[in-house]
Amino acid sequence: MGDRAHELFCLPTRVKGGGTTTSPPAPALRATGAALSILAVLLLAFVANLGPLGDLRHGRDQKVAHSALRAELANATAPVGPRAEDGEPLKPGTPVALLEIPQLGLRTVIGEGTTSEVLAAGPGHRRDTVFPGQAGVSIVMGRQAAYGGPFAHLDEVRAGETFTVSTGQGRHTYRVLGVRREGDPQPPVLGAGQGRLTLITGDGRPFLPGGLLRVDADLVSAVQPAMAPLYTTGTLPADEKPMALQTSAWLPLVLWGQALVLAAAALTWIRVRSGRREAWVIGVPVLGALGFAVADQAALLLPNLL
Repeated sequence: MGDRAHELFCLPTRVKGGGTTTSPPAPALRATGAALSILAVLLLAFVANLGPLGDLRHGRDQKVAHSALRAELANATAPVGPRAEDGEPLKPGTPVALLEIPQLGLRTVIGEGTTSEVLAAGPGHRRDTVFPGQAGVSIVMGRQAAYGGPFAHLDEVRAGETFTVSTGQGRHTYRVLGVRREGDPQPPVLGAGQGRLTLITGDGRPFLPGGLLRVDADLVSAVQPAMAPLYTTGTLPADEKPMALQTSAWLPLVLWGQALVLAAAALTWIRVRSGRREAWVIGVPVLGALGFAVADQAALLLPNLL
């Protein structure tokens, strides 16, 4: 493939005796080839990051989170509110609960926060609501398709079915009220001292959500005391709201992109000085790693429920 591409970019030159040979490609063609190679790496990395590699990453993150949460539940140190034992706010992604919906074959750890980065590891608890199992309305958001798509089949639950959420305050049982899409009637107003959990994901075709899908479920087990959330609906950071983009990813994206361009320039120099084979040996892993880093940051700029 490399030799064939080299032949295509080389220019034919006549030599004495009527034969032809090839001359090295012009600088413009070399630059074009390098640009196309970078673009191909980025596109491949982006698709793989949202697809198979994203699924592997999600599975790894869930194993780590489940191990950490299981140890904290066993030692009665799992968080039961928005702040850690030292009084500081929980770090984004901190495991806070275990969601189990047997009807869907779903068993997933819920992290704190709902940015794109947190939701790449699994469903997240929205920080302007109480924890699951507590009095009031708790909201958990999860991805529809990318990074394992833990909420891909959320629309298949039926009214009257039950599921559980385990937190530092015990195991809580919820009964489903129904599936709700945009424009559908709101669930009944929650009474004082009652609890409700709303699960939210994208609605529509995978990777092309056209709205929000919600599952409302009332708490039917003992209601636990609630701690005040860190935020209100009005003060919740914009990148934690449904379908939000994580704008903080722009700076890392630019920096990784610059590193990718510099690496491509260095590999072009290596190709000229040492040859094509050496450039390929060095370039494939370097450009691949930088390409995945760029794609990872670019994915954070997509809707967090994708």
